Amino acid sequence: MAARTPESFSQKGLKIGIIGCGYVGLPLALRFAETGHHVWGFDTDPAKVEKLNRGESYIKHISAEQIAKHVHARSFSATTDFAKLRDMDAVLICVPTPLDERREPDLSYVEDTARSIAPHLQADQLIILESTTYPGTTEELVLPILEKGGLRCPLESEHGAKSSTGQFFLAFSPEREDPGNKHFGLAQIPKVVGGVNSASGKAAANLYGQVVAKVVPVSSTRAAEMAKLLENIFRCVNIALVNELKLLCQRMGVDVWEVIDSAATKPFGFMPFYPGPGLGGHCIPVDPYYLSWKAREYDFATRFIELAGEINTSMPYHVVDAVTRALNEQRKSLKGSRILVLGVAYKKDIDDLRESPSLKLMQLLQEGGALVEYNDPYFPALHKMRHYDYSKMKSVPLDLATLASFDCVLVATDHSSYDYDMIVASSKLVVDTRNATRRVSKHHGKVVHC
Repeated sequence: MAARTPESFSQKGLKIGIIGCGYVGLPLALRFAETGHHVWGFDTDPAKVEKLNRGESYIKHISAEQIAKHVHARSFSATTDFAKLRDMDAVLICVPTPLDERREPDLSYVEDTARSIAPHLQADQLIILESTTYPGTTEELVLPILEKGGLRCPLESEHGAKSSTGQFFLAFSPEREDPGNKHFGLAQIPKVVGGVNSASGKAAANLYGQVVAKVVPVSSTRAAEMAKLLENIFRCVNIALVNELKLLCQRMGVDVWEVIDSAATKPFGFMPFYPGPGLGGHCIPVDPYYLSWKAREYDFATRFIELAGEINTSMPYHVVDAVTRALNEQRKSLKGSRILVLGVAYKKDIDDLRESPSLKLMQLLQEGGALVEYNDPYFPALHKMRHYDYSKMKSVPLDLATLASFDCVLVATDHSSYDYDMIVASSKLVVDTRNATRRVSKHHGKVVHC
């Protein structure tokens, strides 16, 4: 095989390995397959691999037809055999980067993946980390593990260093997947790319240039890693701001939703953000803590970011207090009351539970003695998760009799499929965290907004 150069990655028909076939990796794999490449999805879950190779989907917004088309065309297949990595031209890492119990970065998935790649790493292969993480991860964690086999990827300051055993390319390009977004798909979203050295950056830019409308090269992997954190911390801070304003508006008797909508009519200098029961998803609740943790290495306190995190983390507790007060108004206590949580997905109209505030709400309500059940059209049943075990819970029917049997219905996720007129009319009490019932005119004082 001829040596690969950065220009080689602008060619069609490359062999692309995607490690992690989840919400980030699977859409990326299908996009590369669409553009004329041969893609292998690597995953440690045999059940996922078997489903994919049968042309089946386990992600709501990705159709089975999309997968089956590429499986039948042999442009996509899945495997648990990481030895096949040695045959790839490029390997993209799309694995989780959660927080541990102390809200510190858990990079075990990234580290384990790098160790899985290392024995199979070939000269001139391109390795790209897409998982969101703190600045320095690619150079400080991934690079040393990959270099243990003898191949090298010299830093820009070392560029041109001789290596008798050859070199590989290494870059970071943060994922920008937004599940359920019908306006911006992977192909339309610009891709930020930073390499460990200039050759690696060019190789990654050439590869992504085939699947996205625009590539945005930056000077280093650290710059690319920081750019991703900035994107999500920007949202985290602004959501914290409106969450705090919501609490103030409630005390002042002002409708915060009306305030936001009216402010949003300004055609410049303002971007609307909306309050809720807490943060969810794989990025916004997690990313600020990655940067705060890394900042301590530099004797720097990210006070503004940490304050935003505290406000957002406190929101589920505020919601439970609101439920307790609302029940008190009806001469009932939280303990022993039957609570129906509407929506367990972290945002409307998707089948994604990651970091969903609904899970924390259910835990707090149960700890307060409430009898909790849920309904979500995207989750017929729940399973054991990293921090929660709701494996015995199943979605209850959403009908008149069911709604009437609960002491309180808590709107935690405002799915579009919910009939809010019916929900309000049939329920004894509704606590609405999403302003989903705003258009229900006949609520007879049964709705509490929080």
